[in-house]
Amino acid sequence: MKKLISFVIPIYNEEKNLEHLFNSLNELLLLVSKNYDYELVLVDDGSSDSSWKVISDFSERNKFVKAICFSRNFGHQVALSAGYDICSGDAIISLDADLQDPPSLCLDMIKKWGDGAKIVYARRIDRKENFLKKYTALCFYKVLDSVSDVKIPRNVGDFRLIDKIVLDHLKRCNEKNKYLRGIVAWLGFKQDFVDFKRPNRFAGKTHYTWTKMFKLAFDGITGFSLFPLKLSAYVGSFVILTGSLLLVYVTFDAIFFQTYYPLFKWLVIVIYIFMGVQFVLLWLLGEYLGRVYEQEKGRPLYIVSKKINC
Repeated sequence: MKKLISFVIPIYNEEKNLEHLFNSLNELLLLVSKNYDYELVLVDDGSSDSSWKVISDFSERNKFVKAICFSRNFGHQVALSAGYDICSGDAIISLDADLQDPPSLCLDMIKKWGDGAKIVYARRIDRKENFLKKYTALCFYKVLDSVSDVKIPRNVGDFRLIDKIVLDHLKRCNEKNKYLRGIVAWLGFKQDFVDFKRPNRFAGKTHYTWTKMFKLAFDGITGFSLFPLKLSAYVGSFVILTGSLLLVYVTFDAIFFQTYYPLFKWLVIVIYIFMGVQFVLLWLLGEYLGRVYEQEKGRPLYIVSKKINC
């Protein structure tokens, strides 16, 4: 029997891209079908446009397509997790619907998998984005690489292939604030890369706003590093050290040079600094406690309102 390849695609307000996406996928699947069986898993992340209508029409015409629609927008990482939950392939390829992840690249990823790699990343060697986005992405990966105990490959997104054995272990990771790029790297296994130049979106605007990118970056750092907690220790130590040196200096100057220092001036400055430190510490502590709270509530990660062929 042929092995099964699953293609998992999260979709959010991509009605202008879907027709071209499906045409590109049909061309890809003709080539894949020579050696493998295949399925498409389409996850509508609560789109407010006509994406679900296009998806449902395509799914009803093609029985190899599994499609689900969320009751609301739960986020890209959750939509991708839902696709992983319902797919059944021996290898699973995840890609975005905006055609910045070229479907044709999947053939190279499947070949690497056939050669023994359990994880195959699509690595961007060039990305046609504005300077600010490129620079912030570069800074984020450098910071994450320096503070994380897990080495997460740079310049990779969620365009990747994972083997079924990797998926089985991935499903056991029950974080609510998922950073799948980090979790997949944390799992280990033999990995390989396929390099490509990332094109522009086919149509529409990106749905990854600065707020969503910040949340994803924050999930990556807090999910794979205790550095924020250590940072508070560094700040506290610095304040204590500088405060002690200042006290020694003032005492020495007052005793040996009879310089008069109004005490209240120094107290106001020190109290002000410590207030700032306390606010930072409370914010970090609250963030970690909030994640524990979200984890312990036991709510489902997502709600499915509609499904086809599932």
